[in-house]
Amino acid sequence: MQPHAFWQDIHPAGSFDPSGPHEARFPATLDNGRQMLLPIRTLADGRHGIASLIVNQASFAVLRALAEDLAAKLEAYRPEVIVGLPTLGLTLAAAVAEALGHTRYVPLGTSRKFWYEDELSVPLTSITTPNQQKRLYVDPRMLPLIQGRRVVLIDDVMSSGASMAAGLSLLAAVGVEPVAVGAAMLQTDRWRKAIAAAGTQWPERVVGVFSTPLLVRSGDGGWVAAPPSL
Repeated sequence: MQPHAFWQDIHPAGSFDPSGPHEARFPATLDNGRQMLLPIRTLADGRHGIASLIVNQASFAVLRALAEDLAAKLEAYRPEVIVGLPTLGLTLAAAVAEALGHTRYVPLGTSRKFWYEDELSVPLTSITTPNQQKRLYVDPRMLPLIQGRRVVLIDDVMSSGASMAAGLSLLAAVGVEPVAVGAAMLQTDRWRKAIAAAGTQWPERVVGVFSTPLLVRSGDGGWVAAPPSL
C-alpha cells in the first residue's frame, strides 16, 4: 500500500483481522464495525509502534464519516460551541461543528497575531513536533463565543494528551470548562495520565471515534497489540 493511499477509504466490517500480526498497516475498527487502514509508525526504541492518522490528508468521505460519528456521540452533551486545537484538530473540529448543525466553530492557534494577549496563552508541546516550543492562544475576540457556553474541545488524535491538556488549561484560564473533549483517534492509553492531571473529571469526558493500541514487534517481526503492562 502506497503512503499516499492511507486514510482514503473506510472498508466494510470484517474486511481485516485486527488481531494481527500486522506488517505495515493497522486496521482500526469503528463502533459500527467498519474499518480504516492506518500506517504503523515505529517508535524511537525500535520495538514499539503506533497507528497513525493525519486527518487533513484523509479523503473528504473519511473526514465526513469521522466527523459524523464523533458528532453523534457528542450530541448527548448538548454542545453549543466546538473549539478546535491546532493544527490537525482544526480540520476535524470544523467538520464536527458542521455535522452538529453549527454555523461556525472557534479555532485556537499557535500563531500570535498582533492583537493577541500573552495572558491568553499557554505553552504547547506535541508528540509529532517534540522539539518545537510553541504557545497556544485563544483570540480575545472569540471569548464572547465560548464564555458561559457548553463547549466541546476537539483534537484529531489524543496520544500523549499534552495538546489536550494545554487546551484545557487555556480554557480554564478564561473561565471555560468544556462539557466534553473529543478526538477521532484515541492512540494507546498514554493520554490518560496527562488528562487526569488536568482534572480528575476529564478521563470520563473523553469521546473518541475509535481507539488503537500500543503495538510491539512479535517473534516473526510483525506488529501485535502490546500487553497492558507495556
